[in-house]
Amino acid sequence: MSEVKLNAEPRTEFGKGAARRLRRAHMVPAVLYGHGTAPVHVALPGHATMLALKHSNTLLSVELNGTSTLALPKDIQRDPIKGFIEHVDLIIVRRGERVVVDVQVQLRGEVGPDALVTSEHPTLSIEVEATAIPAALPVDIDGLPAGTQILARQVQLPDGAVLVTDPDALVVNVTDASVPEEPEAPAEPVEEAEPEPVPAEA
Repeated sequence: MSEVKLNAEPRTEFGKGAARRLRRAHMVPAVLYGHGTAPVHVALPGHATMLALKHSNTLLSVELNGTSTLALPKDIQRDPIKGFIEHVDLIIVRRGERVVVDVQVQLRGEVGPDALVTSEHPTLSIEVEATAIPAALPVDIDGLPAGTQILARQVQLPDGAVLVTDPDALVVNVTDASVPEEPEAPAEPVEEAEPEPVPAEA
């Protein structure tokens, strides 16, 4: 995945009021931390940040005061109603450093006729270099018949990546799409009415 460059500005005001003023100026409050350094509070360009964070594990090159810092999004806070980004936590990474990330499993193709595919693990955890995180992990399901199962260890990983998820975890399950007819319920036996006793003659 290629790096996305974001030009940051230093942030000296904090609190809800300051955050609202930043958002009105089409900026996003963010913090950079990691590698034993003190947290650095910055403001990122709103539109460019929104586009960059549409994809998970985007490697960001944050440009601040003439210095470039590589970072990965750690936590993204969004407005629950309008969906805009309220705040971003960014963790600093180094070139050549290995990180553990969750990468989306991307199913490609169509399963065979009368088959239904279920994605049991939409993401897999892998250890990979920070500058070589794949956008997705493709899994070919084209023509797979019912009864096929794909485990985590069968998913092709990029060179140098190591699987962290349980290797025997079920990722894809292909089942029979035909619905069997429900058997008719047996008719309940009809109880015969007991004859009423005949009164004895006086």
